[in-house]
Amino acid sequence: MTAASRGTPPGLPVPDVGIPLELARDMSMAEQYEYLRTKFTRRRALVAASAFTGAFAGGGLLTGCASGTEAPARTAAGSSPHPATGRVSGSAVTPFGRHLAFGADPKTQMRVSWQVPFAVRKPFIRVGPTPWSLSRRIEAEVRHLRTPGVAGQRMALDQYYVHAALDRLRPGTTYYYGVGHEGFDPASKARHSTIGRFRTAPAHPEKFVFTAFGDQGVTPDALANDKVLLGRGPAFHLHAGDICYADGTGHGEDSDIYDPGAWDLFLKQTETVAKSVPWMVTTGNHDMEAWYSPNGYGGQSARWTLPGNGFDSAHAPGVYSFVYGNVGVVALDANDVSYEIPANKGYSGGRQTAWLDKRLGELRGQVDFIVVFFHHCAYSTSTHASDGGVRDAWVPLFAKHQVDLVINGHNHVYERTDAIKGGRVGKQVPVGASTDPTRDGIVYVTAGGAGKSLYRFPAGVKDSFEGKVTRRESVETFHWTKSQRQKADTVEWSRVRYTGFSFLSVEAEAGSSPRLKVSALAQSGERIDHFEVRRGS
Repeated sequence: MTAASRGTPPGLPVPDVGIPLELARDMSMAEQYEYLRTKFTRRRALVAASAFTGAFAGGGLLTGCASGTEAPARTAAGSSPHPATGRVSGSAVTPFGRHLAFGADPKTQMRVSWQVPFAVRKPFIRVGPTPWSLSRRIEAEVRHLRTPGVAGQRMALDQYYVHAALDRLRPGTTYYYGVGHEGFDPASKARHSTIGRFRTAPAHPEKFVFTAFGDQGVTPDALANDKVLLGRGPAFHLHAGDICYADGTGHGEDSDIYDPGAWDLFLKQTETVAKSVPWMVTTGNHDMEAWYSPNGYGGQSARWTLPGNGFDSAHAPGVYSFVYGNVGVVALDANDVSYEIPANKGYSGGRQTAWLDKRLGELRGQVDFIVVFFHHCAYSTSTHASDGGVRDAWVPLFAKHQVDLVINGHNHVYERTDAIKGGRVGKQVPVGASTDPTRDGIVYVTAGGAGKSLYRFPAGVKDSFEGKVTRRESVETFHWTKSQRQKADTVEWSRVRYTGFSFLSVEAEAGSSPRLKVSALAQSGERIDHFEVRRGS
């Protein structure tokens, strides 16, 4: 095993984060993980992780990859490093919870993930051009996640997540796939109902739709939203954090109330969409599951395979980017900069923000539009209001690189700003209007109405949306400060407000006059907002 395969760039020493040098050089990734997991508490491991700077920004101790490549297979926290072995006959174990995600290159890479209720032998995926010719067979990896029990609260639970990496695919091509294991072959006639499909990104930009929301959970309203969303035929979906709410408290602490079984229900609920639409998630405060070291993201790493091209895919799986057509998409982890909920504040040691600055600069020269999504709101007036940490760390970079659209969750409502420039209204953008980020500033959207119980706007502030516009030029709200205090604000940028379950639908057009046609749809399918983003218009 080379140094690079253990997460250290060739020619550089193994970083000293608590593993003796002579041991680290001979350890596999799983062995290094187990060593750190047993040696450190969660917080001490965080401190060690934040020590990686400079030459290690693209790799890290546990990534096993250089910058711009994908993280290798790894064992989730709380598990043993050896492969899972069967406990029951494979024929009696049916896969569920299929969900897709792009690799670093959506034109040629797809990641397929699913869950099994018991450990299985020799998992695999079959892929082909039709449901009846799944000729290509690829081995898959089991990630065993063990959640310890807590007296009087929950029993210990073993969960098994399976992942397959599909590379060298053809751009703009529809593929069919089936997932299986020893004793369960999706190519058999009896298993055809388990077959799914997906389409890779086109080789050249063309018109497409993507959708977005945050704060979903497992509810009838979440399921209803998914059904309306699927009807839009999205090329991919962005989930802005607070995915499942297995952690019902959301403080990122060991004392949070946690039910890992909620993930089983969530993945079953979401499978109807995510088995065919790449479900690109990032990390919310309810996704800091403190029982998985080093920073509470071990569960996310076990359940999802994401592009892995951020600043440190092992410690920050929800930070990455990809390009689809003429749009560059950047996912961020706002727990790193949040003033409101500081459990993981500063865990990256500034590396995420440095990566963001570099990546936005790269994308600005490659695509027509840049869309950034993350959890905590930069600009919102509802229950959690605005996070000053996000504003201090990232809003100046969004302005510097003229980001075209920012999507957040956290507040369980729909709210959309005017174009904001220098913290103030750069241009009013009423329903149906057009805006130019190069001149007017950036529009921020809170799309937190995915399915979890709804919030409200400040007292006396009415909803204002398409077909029911209420005139109000200022709203009394607040933003979170570095000292975790709420500082009162009177703001004029809150343009559209809707208290209801909803999601965002964005149509991207390329060509001589590229534009983003942004719409918000209620759970009923009724449009509640729309506007356009055009550059240089």
